[in-house]
Order: sequence, then C-alpha cells, then structure tokens
Amino acid sequence: MARYIIRRLMSLIPVLLGVSIIVFFLVRLIPGSALQMYLGTQVEATPEQMEELRRIFGEDRPIPVLYVEWLGNLLRGDMGYSLRTGRQVLPDILQRLPLSIELTILALLMALIIGIPLGILGAIKKNPVLDLTIRIAGLLGLSLPQFWLASLMVIAFSGIQGLIPMGNYIPFAQAPLANLKMMLLPALAIGIGLAAVIMRYMRNSMLEVMQQDFIRTAEAKGLKKNVVIVRHALKNAILPVITVAGFNVGYLLGGAIVIEEVFALPGMGRLVLYAIYQRDYPLIQGIVLIIAIMFVVVNLLTDLLYAAIDPRIRLDQKEA
Repeated sequence: MARYIIRRLMSLIPVLLGVSIIVFFLVRLIPGSALQMYLGTQVEATPEQMEELRRIFGEDRPIPVLYVEWLGNLLRGDMGYSLRTGRQVLPDILQRLPLSIELTILALLMALIIGIPLGILGAIKKNPVLDLTIRIAGLLGLSLPQFWLASLMVIAFSGIQGLIPMGNYIPFAQAPLANLKMMLLPALAIGIGLAAVIMRYMRNSMLEVMQQDFIRTAEAKGLKKNVVIVRHALKNAILPVITVAGFNVGYLLGGAIVIEEVFALPGMGRLVLYAIYQRDYPLIQGIVLIIAIMFVVVNLLTDLLYAAIDPRIRLDQKEA
C-alpha cells in the first residue's frame, strides 16, 4: 500500500509538469494580451513608457524564457504575482479555495444521495412505469445545461430570503446552517448531472449483481430482501459507482466555475473567470495547477477507497 501511494505521488510530478507547459503556452494564445487589457483603447503612452510596460508584463522576452523563470519560482513555492493587483497569486487562491472545495463536496454528496437510491430502486422494483420514469429523469439530468438550470433556480427561488447568496456569502465557520442553506441550490445545480450518471451506473451494476449466484444463495438461506440488497448486493454493485464519482470530481470543479458566477459566490471559479477576462496569466496558471493537484489526489483516494471496499484488489498488484 505505502509503495503504491509513493509511486502515485511520484507520478504526480510529470503530470503537473505537462499541465504547467500546456497552460503556460495555451493561455497566451487567447486573443489580446495583459498589456492591451491594461491600457484599454483610450490610453496613449510614449515609446519609453511602452518599453517599460512591456518589461513589467513580460512581453519583452520569449515565452520559453518566461516559462523557465516561472517554473523555477514555482519550485520554490512562488506562483508569481498577479498582473492586475500586484499581489501574490498563491494567497489569493488559498483564500478562495475553501468555498470551491465545499461546493464540490456538497455537489458530490447530493449526486450520491440522489443517484444511488434511484439506481437501486430502478433495479429492484419490477415496475415498468417507475423504471421508465427514472430513466427519463436520468436522461433529463444529463441533458440540462448547468448554467441554465442554475439560472432557473435563481429566478424561481430569488424570493426566499437566505437561499440565494447573490453577493451575501456567509462562510461555513461563521454560520454553518446559513452557509449550507445558501450552498444548497448551487450544489444541486452542479450535482444533478452527476446524479444522473451515478443513477444509470448504479442501476446497471445492481441488475448485474442481482443475477449472481451468491445473491440467490443468500435468498435461499431465507435472508430478508433488504438484508440481501444492503449487505450483499450493494457492496458489490457500488464499486463502479465509486470509480465514476471519483473521476467526475474534475467535472464538478469545472461546473463550479460557471455556477459560482451565476450565484455570485466568491470562489475560485469567479477568480479564474476574471483572470481570463483580464489576461492575468500568473493567476490562471496557479489556479489550473491547484485544480490539477486536487484532481490527481482525488483519483488516488478513489483507488484507495476502491481497494478498501473490495478486498480482492491489491494495489501493488494493480500497479504492477
């Protein structure tokens, strides 16, 4: 186990290096530059002033040279300074990160709470109408755009005080209940799509497991149906769901970027959107790296949880 974790953590290095290269060069393909966004269309500057500004914004050196300098600073724990505010990038990201993590966790929990019971219900109930209703609901959950659903929620529930944040965000540490109340709709808007995916995987996996010999043996021993489902079928059927949920955390983080803007939540999503609008390259690069680290760590935790639930899996053998 320990050897497997060390190997996975070591594999994080080339992954993050590749992500840093792609992001560093890709963001500079966005039309316009940070200097152009800073000057706007009404500002005139002398050639000397332009030369100084180009030096400050790093436009006087080749991009590969800038990347090597940035990577060297990154290895020392310095993600650079924002081109717009002049502040260090890392403290600004860490200030916004807890909200985005909370939103992602709540969305994942909602997806599991909605998707797993509906998937089990669709598999064990021999009711074609109920099964068709669940499958249609899953199709709708996959089809509805997150931003459209979030916008409808804002319109429908804007009259309920405290339910829509809209600039009045309350941190969890300050008032847990008020925080969870206002995070309910944003998490639901993100989690519905994943809930539909989990429901379909849960239903198909449960249908397959219920046909296995050990299930028929448990039923023949006279065990109650609920005991057979919970103790025997669910533990085996939930394994694919764990994998799907783990790999979709990145999808939830991506959805948080849009949803935070719709609900005016001061999280990392809004921060990266403003960074893109303003061509704040160091801030964009820092946020993407943090998201990449979170994604790889969640995948590692998913593999560990998978092995903990299924004793047949040995991670050392899996790695080999």
